[in-house]
Amino acid sequence: MEERVLAVYPHPDDETFGKAGTIALFAKAGVPVTLICGTLGQMGRNMGKPFFATRETLYQVREKELRDACAVLGIQDLRLLGLRDKTLEFEDPEKLADMVHDVIRDVRPTIVMTYYPDHGVHPDHDALSAATVLAVKRVPKSDRPTLYCSPVTDKPREEFGAPDVVKDVSEVLDTKLAAYRAHRSQSEAMLARREQQMAADPEYRKQAEEYMRAEAFWFYPVSDDE
Repeated sequence: MEERVLAVYPHPDDETFGKAGTIALFAKAGVPVTLICGTLGQMGRNMGKPFFATRETLYQVREKELRDACAVLGIQDLRLLGLRDKTLEFEDPEKLADMVHDVIRDVRPTIVMTYYPDHGVHPDHDALSAATVLAVKRVPKSDRPTLYCSPVTDKPREEFGAPDVVKDVSEVLDTKLAAYRAHRSQSEAMLARREQQMAADPEYRKQAEEYMRAEAFWFYPVSDDE
C-alpha cells in the first residue's frame, strides 16, 4: 500500500519540534504529508525576543511561521481547524474526533502522527491526541492507519520502554533546523541559548547533536473494546 501520512497537532510548531526530521524524510521520499493544526497558538507566551508580536497579532505571526515551516518540510496539504488555543480540553471529544475523521476519510493515511495520549503535558496536546485515537477507531480495521505517537517526557524509554520506530534524520538535519527557525517567535531565543551552551560545553554539544539526529515514536494500540 502506498504510504500517506497525516500529522495531527494542536499548535503551530508542534509539527516541527521533535518531528520535523521524520516529516521531512517522508516528504523527501515522495510520501504525501497532510498536517492538521488545531489552533494558531494565539495564547502562547513567546512573542519573539526582542518582541515582534503582540497578543493581538500573535495568531497572524504564528500562522505565517507555520506556513513557512510547512514549505520547508514539504507539507503541501495544511488543514486549519480554527479552534481556540488552550481550550481544546473543554471541547466535546467526539466533535474533535469528527474533525479529524473527516480528514482521515479524505486523505486515507497509512500513518497518523500525534502526541501520545495522556502524556503530552499540555492539555491541548492530550485533548487532540485523544480525539485522534477516537477518529482512528472509526476506521475499519483493514484500513486503519498506524498511530505514531510521541510522549513529552525527559525519559521516554524509562517510562514507555524501547520506541517502536526511531528515525535517523541526519540527512535532513539542515531542513529540520530550517523548520525550527521558521517558527521564529517560538524558537529564536531557545536556539540562541542552545548555541551558546554548545559553544561552551563540548559534552552538551555532543548530546544535543545526537538528540537532533534521532526521532522516536511509540505505536499506540487502538482497541475496539475501549
